Amino acid sequence: MAKTVVGLFDTIDEAQQVVQDLADNGFERSDISLVASDAKGKYASSGKSAGTNADEAGHGAAEAAGTGAVGGTVVGGALGLLAGLGAIVIPGIGPVIAAGTLATALGSTALGAGIGAGVGAAAGGLIGALTNAGVPEEDATLYNEGVRRGGTLVMVRAQDDMAQEASDIMTRNGAVNIDERGADYRQTKFDSTSQPYSTEQMDTYRQQQVRPAATATNTNVNTNVNRTNMTEGDAVLPVVEEELQVGKRQVQGGGVRVYTHVTEKPIQEQVTLHEETVNVERRPVNRAVTDADMAAFKEGAIEVTTTSEEAVVSKQARVVEEVVVDKQATERTQTVQDTVRRTDVEVEKINPGMTASTTTTTTGTTTGQTMGFTDYDSDFRTHFQGLGQSGYTYEQYTPIYRYGYDLSNDPRYTGKDWSAVESSARQDFETRNPNSKWEQFKDSVRYAFDHGRKGMGNAANSVDNARRSM
Repeated sequence: MAKTVVGLFDTIDEAQQVVQDLADNGFERSDISLVASDAKGKYASSGKSAGTNADEAGHGAAEAAGTGAVGGTVVGGALGLLAGLGAIVIPGIGPVIAAGTLATALGSTALGAGIGAGVGAAAGGLIGALTNAGVPEEDATLYNEGVRRGGTLVMVRAQDDMAQEASDIMTRNGAVNIDERGADYRQTKFDSTSQPYSTEQMDTYRQQQVRPAATATNTNVNTNVNRTNMTEGDAVLPVVEEELQVGKRQVQGGGVRVYTHVTEKPIQEQVTLHEETVNVERRPVNRAVTDADMAAFKEGAIEVTTTSEEAVVSKQARVVEEVVVDKQATERTQTVQDTVRRTDVEVEKINPGMTASTTTTTTGTTTGQTMGFTDYDSDFRTHFQGLGQSGYTYEQYTPIYRYGYDLSNDPRYTGKDWSAVESSARQDFETRNPNSKWEQFKDSVRYAFDHGRKGMGNAANSVDNARRSM
């Protein structure tokens, strides 16, 4: 028993890949049909630019089919070898390219015939062609609307044992879920007087069908801190940190429909029949009469009947094969990458003898100032560029350098070198950043730590020199 598998695709590139996969998997090209919207005149052009509205585009497609020209992007691909590939104008849909049995049903002109574009009005247009192929009228109406909105329809006739494979090929190549789209399609009442979609309407509709990629939820908080001279009370500086929240949602994928058809084929069987016949023969004789002859010498009648056999034909349906259509559920792990931000509060000690201080002596004026984090910005940028971390930006790495710089100003580590600080620093870093690898960032942390220590030492030396000069 043959089955018809139908799939609708948003782009002709997806449909072309389906045709190629079907051919690669043993499906005859003569069993594959296709109808694709060509409102832009991209695949059928006569050397003129196609019009921008539906009427002009249809006129351009009609002229193109008259010359047997179909764009090389299609002819050179998987569609180029389909039977009867040509241009056609369908009332209510506009210009399309069609191939296979659907092209024949729509009355399209085969590529190269040079007869002119067919007009698919006979037998109900595309809806009639699909219903004649065994597709229920309700589904045929939905597929018709899908092509009208710029989609591409692929249909293949397959034997029972290959129908599921055809369905799988269409599904993995992006066949749309006709039930999901149907809610929108059913709002449109289609007939032969309907106006075709313009190219702008098609582009807008396609953009609406693109599912937005899932994005992480970020909370942006701007905290403005003004420096003031505190005389009493407390100043509260909030430390704001973003958290990455990754969830999941269920989305409905595409699908295909499989239709069952009953086909007939002639069968011949031989049977031996028994048949009887009666033969009557007259023979001339001349002999003496016997007693038996005298006994038969009277009126009477004999009857001889014959029997014969005739063929009796009966049909009995038997189940010879089962086609199981099912779906399998699998799970996959997806890694979501994003960045989160954190407000870090920088604390600088203000020492009249060290920071921004001026001492007047008999020999002159000496100024000593502590180096701040921003003073090392150019050094940190140079160091970052030498790391070759192509997956990060310097702004993403800034918190790492800030962490190392803060360690150099931490009273717990005063007078300690890096070897004594690293173990504690690593534990604190991994507690704050459980998903980050210490080994990846420790060189940057140490670089900032050493620079912070160096800045403090330079400031201390400046102060000592000033004191000795007093």
